[in-house]
Amino acid sequence: MKKKRIVTLAVTLCLCLAVLWFLQLLLMPKYMDVSRDGALTGEYYDNAGNNDVIFVGDCEVYENFSPITLWEEYGITSYIRGGPQQLIWQSYYLMEETFRYETPKVMVFNVLSMKYDTNAATGSSTQREAYNRMNLDGMRWSSSKWNSILASMTEEEAQWQSMFTYLFPILRYHDRWSQLTQDDFTYLFQKDQISDNGYLMQVGVKPVTDEHVERPLVDYSFGQTSWDYLDKMVALCQQYGTELVLIKAPTLSPVWWDEWDQQIEEYAQAHGLLYINFLDYQEEIGIDWNTDTYDTGLHLNVYGAEKLSRYFGEILAEQCGVPDRRGESQIAADWSEKVKTYQERKQTLESANTQS
Repeated sequence: MKKKRIVTLAVTLCLCLAVLWFLQLLLMPKYMDVSRDGALTGEYYDNAGNNDVIFVGDCEVYENFSPITLWEEYGITSYIRGGPQQLIWQSYYLMEETFRYETPKVMVFNVLSMKYDTNAATGSSTQREAYNRMNLDGMRWSSSKWNSILASMTEEEAQWQSMFTYLFPILRYHDRWSQLTQDDFTYLFQKDQISDNGYLMQVGVKPVTDEHVERPLVDYSFGQTSWDYLDKMVALCQQYGTELVLIKAPTLSPVWWDEWDQQIEEYAQAHGLLYINFLDYQEEIGIDWNTDTYDTGLHLNVYGAEKLSRYFGEILAEQCGVPDRRGESQIAADWSEKVKTYQERKQTLESANTQS
């Protein structure tokens, strides 16, 4: 009788856990049609390995660089581990996690997030739980994810009950019943691939019509938290023999102040790093703000991203020594499929854009 009771309890417990797991899958946002960039973090794991270049950063990487173009033009294998308003500590822990799966020759970090210096210890109006979730929920569990959560939680979240909602997302999303759509059922167990090796394609064209003007700052100094994490990036890449390259994407807003640029230049020189501010090379890249942006200069569209990637690819190949791997049959076959998917996506989006 006692044995039967134990078996019954065990079966009941397993059933309860299975139901909770199912409900969690159902209630968590799918990011397929709305806020698609929330799906980016989780897509990496199916593409991990054999990437010689890894990008980390915010929308200035995942909307401005095309890994497919880097492959087609230079045979460079790359992946973009980007996320919406990805903060520097999130970029660092994604870097750290990446080394669990592969050791790239070059790690590329977009420096815009240096302007955000606060975490849960001090609070900041620039931080939002929604962005944290979009960057963190898709990470597989590891010490890197745990530490990224601790570093990222907002002042309102900085308590243990909030940590449990990251451990068990159903505690956070249990009230999404009224928001469920057909997508929540369609993508319950399998999601579509929304990116091309981390690149989120845009084909629209919305030219720059006015100069982007922002009020000058009282203090242009980057905060200590940002410098600390940049130091950690340098040390981490040195540990694995990976070259860290700092970049600033060529976007017109938010403004990248000269005072910020000078600080990064001085840091790069002091640490022997390559730093490229692509804003200084717009003419050489061939960027046309009448045709190469889909949102008046905040980001590039696919036509601008392909131009920027051709330009950067030459630097990666010649200055960083990233190899051309088109002669490796298995890798070439894999990337041939990626190119096909990319071209089909581009054609579909262009067709839809023409009809709208």
